[in-house]
Amino acid sequence: MNSQDIKNAISGVLVVDKPVGMTSHDVVQAIRNGTGLRRAGHTGTLDPRASGVLVILVGPAVRLSEYVSASDKRYQAIIRLGGTTDTFDAEGKVTRSEAPVNVTEAQFEEALKSFIGEIEQTPPPYSAVKVQGRKAYEMARQGEEVDLTPRKITVHHLEVLEWAPPEVVIDVHCSSGTYVRSLANDLGQKLGCGAYLVGLRRTKSGRFSLRDATPLRKLQEAFHAGNWYQYLIPAAEALGDWPAVELNPDEVEAVRHGHRVKAKEEDLQHEKVRGVSTQGELVALMEKAQGEDGSPEWQPKKVFFTSE
Repeated sequence: MNSQDIKNAISGVLVVDKPVGMTSHDVVQAIRNGTGLRRAGHTGTLDPRASGVLVILVGPAVRLSEYVSASDKRYQAIIRLGGTTDTFDAEGKVTRSEAPVNVTEAQFEEALKSFIGEIEQTPPPYSAVKVQGRKAYEMARQGEEVDLTPRKITVHHLEVLEWAPPEVVIDVHCSSGTYVRSLANDLGQKLGCGAYLVGLRRTKSGRFSLRDATPLRKLQEAFHAGNWYQYLIPAAEALGDWPAVELNPDEVEAVRHGHRVKAKEEDLQHEKVRGVSTQGELVALMEKAQGEDGSPEWQPKKVFFTSE
């Protein structure tokens, strides 16, 4: 196997602890440069001002993006009470000056409860949401009025971690697409004192948490040392919450060419599974189907395993 073949065979996940100040694209570029792999992509943007878990798919695993990115996220957010800004965070222009905060912890926790569950949230005007084909933040910077449509999001859990007014640290567990900046602003409106986001750290993205993450600086050291593979999580693990069905070598060959394979009795309670080889490599994502004789089969939907 030559070096190009080895590169083509590399497929998996790098969970990066992104530093503040870099865009998600900057991190992807650093991964491309460090690994020498052209195929790399993240599964959900993390704001340049935020740090924490950024999941990067490399090699053929980039095709898992749609399955990995639709996941829940978890954040530690630092909210400052007593003022507002036009961007809903510390980067923006102050639109309401800092004022004394007469909010008790009990009142704050009561206000938090109203944001739990499925709610409608309006994205911040300075966001990458597109309005008639243009990014909202570009319009806002030019002084144009940005009319953003509220969207449905789900907030699973909110909890006060540290009460030190005017700053409060909260744990936020929410659906993908939630703007924690908007949450801070809306919370400030509800409390009547104003609030904006001053710090954000993503602690979990899908099934990957900070425990799985490697600081970017450490990864870059490993690129130079040539031992970065130790941080690569196999593609099959990226979908660890999908049930696994082991395929024998003949079945692997059939699935690789898009053919169905028979489903075993013990796997029939699942509608979608990941087919893995006896070596644990991800072969394909498969869905339950019915054979011509009515017996249950697995239909390959996305095939990943291509080596000979």
